[in-house]
Amino acid sequence: MSTSTFHRAGSGATPVILDGARAALWLFGTVLFGVVLYYFVGIDQGATSVFGNDTHIHEFIHDARHFLGFPCH
Repeated sequence: MSTSTFHRAGSGATPVILDGARAALWLFGTVLFGVVLYYFVGIDQGATSVFGNDTHIHEFIHDARHFLGFPCH
């Protein structure tokens, strides 16, 4: 029984190296995006809405809320 290893041309992974400031900026942006997404999908409704009585955002993502397990009624 012989073993062989297959390598695809150009499959060598090149590591991405970020300095501390750039990594912190990416981390901040990712966390901010996640918090904003969580707010609009999971929290924005009724009394907690920062947009008052406007329900356009709630209705736009209504099915996504239920799919992700957030109650809204």
